[in-house]
Amino acid sequence: MGYALYQAQIGLKHDSAKPLKGFGGAGVLEIVTNHVGDTLRAVYTVKFATAIYVLHAFQKKSKSGIKTPTEDLDLIQRRLKAAEADYKIQLEKGKAS
Repeated sequence: MGYALYQAQIGLKHDSAKPLKGFGGAGVLEIVTNHVGDTLRAVYTVKFATAIYVLHAFQKKSKSGIKTPTEDLDLIQRRLKAAEADYKIQLEKGKAS
């Protein structure tokens, strides 16, 4: 996962990164990996020119097949809004990184 996020930071897209459904396109991506029998996910956004924001990282517990639980999607949506607000503040300060 770390390498996939590094690739996002340098403007590339790792093979395991896929757009997260329900977020309108390729601005919010999900990395899915398996480790010792567990499925791990990280969700990040590349909607901003000079920053990558990791919105959520979690272990998938199968309650609804491969579908991301509603609680996690709601959390991701809230964090995306917070990231947008933070990025705007950073731009105004001239320090977006």
